[in-house]
Amino acid sequence: MSRTLPPIGRRRALQGGTAALVVLGLLLWWLRPWAEEPPSGTITFSTGTRAGVYHEYGELLRNEIDKDMPDLKVRLLTSAGSQENVADVATGKADFAIAAADAVATYKLDNSPGADRLRGVARLYDDYVQLVVPPDSDIRSVADLRGKRVAIGLPDSGVRLIANGVLKAAGIDPEKDIKPSSDGIDTGPRRLGHGLDAFFWSGGLPTDGLSRLANKSASAFRFVPIDATLVAKLHDQGGATRYYRATKMPESAYPTIQRGKPVPTLAVSNLLVTRSDMDPRLTEWLTRTVLDSRDLIGATVHSAQLVDVRTAIYTDPLQLHAGAQRYYQSVKP
Repeated sequence: MSRTLPPIGRRRALQGGTAALVVLGLLLWWLRPWAEEPPSGTITFSTGTRAGVYHEYGELLRNEIDKDMPDLKVRLLTSAGSQENVADVATGKADFAIAAADAVATYKLDNSPGADRLRGVARLYDDYVQLVVPPDSDIRSVADLRGKRVAIGLPDSGVRLIANGVLKAAGIDPEKDIKPSSDGIDTGPRRLGHGLDAFFWSGGLPTDGLSRLANKSASAFRFVPIDATLVAKLHDQGGATRYYRATKMPESAYPTIQRGKPVPTLAVSNLLVTRSDMDPRLTEWLTRTVLDSRDLIGATVHSAQLVDVRTAIYTDPLQLHAGAQRYYQSVKP
């Protein structure tokens, strides 16, 4: 014998079913984009020299992307560094890249090709300027570099941009007052004391190229301080120099070299950049992978431990890409 639900019972059943559908819809929205099919295809990621942090970070991030988006192929490009990376993304040679904020700002201020298409994905970690000399060197300040053989980084690198600025702040003409070379972190450490009196490096802490040198000997090299007064003079140059801030390299960066002493220097933020025409859904997925893989990548690239959703959204001088913005809105408390 069939039974018919009373009107009130039917109404409650319908209300319960509607509520369940609403909850299910909210759950699917919260899990988005993971409820969707992962993006596929091929993207190109411009990094840096093989001995630098950019390239190491890029390789580890590619591994994490492969887990989340197994049908997305990631091609890594080596480069001179930040300045080349910005140009690669802006002109379409690369889809994503890591670049220091000063290099991004300089590219925009120069109104270089494609500058208006650049967009931010995430603020990652800070680069620290590291001025390295032999342990017995008579160089005690940036001013002491006058007349010396100094590596200022590869052309189109972020190191070259920041080294030239620091030298000018100290009253040194990078072309006339020193004997400049284009050595980077790949060749600078082994040439130190053998053709080089000093070299500049700007990178995350610690950088493998310097860590390996430090591990060979507790007296392999010494850092030259860059004090806050010099950073203030650097700011007087205007332009992109506002992205530099005076800070100290923590004593834990290279403990055998620093021996418990922090080193005054300056830092600049690194950004993950792309273009405005990059697929929003792919960019949303990639942004999530960057944030979710922080601890795994940070176990190897220690500076990546500082990647945080609360600061990642600050990609000045670039506005956020639409896909990245969608991700941050989805995790906003």
